[in-house]
Amino acid sequence: MSKIVRAAADFLYPFVMIFGFYIVLHGHLTPGGGFQGGAVIATGIALMFAAHRYREISLIFKKAIFNVCETFGLLMFITFGFAGIFFGKSFLYNWMVNIPGMLFGEAVAYGQNAGNLNTGGIIPLLNIAVGVEVLGALSLIIYYMLTYVVKMGVNKEDAS
Repeated sequence: MSKIVRAAADFLYPFVMIFGFYIVLHGHLTPGGGFQGGAVIATGIALMFAAHRYREISLIFKKAIFNVCETFGLLMFITFGFAGIFFGKSFLYNWMVNIPGMLFGEAVAYGQNAGNLNTGGIIPLLNIAVGVEVLGALSLIIYYMLTYVVKMGVNKEDAS
């Protein structure tokens, strides 16, 4: 890619990542959530893969990191789900809500919500878990597709 494309991608990358994290963290208050935010974050990684050479970008984004993200997100989701059973309730029971002083423990006020992030119980944590899992899975798909293209020699310029 040209220097202009690389410079534009390097400029846009942090904004795309911040927007993706914003979508994940505000998923219990606004439209969006873990899947949508994870897809936006993976799009930022795809932007970097598209703008830079394969060898350059594969040194920064490793396949093992994406595997860890996918596994960690899934384990977080399962752990929060079984925590409800640990407290004697059902799977995915919202056990963190209405506990004073607990992170995300405040109850959502009736009527118009002012956007308090400290509400929702385990729902924001589930959004984070899904976001991390989707980030890892979609990034792995992009990584494997690009690896296949480079190995097949479709674009000899990227292989150098």
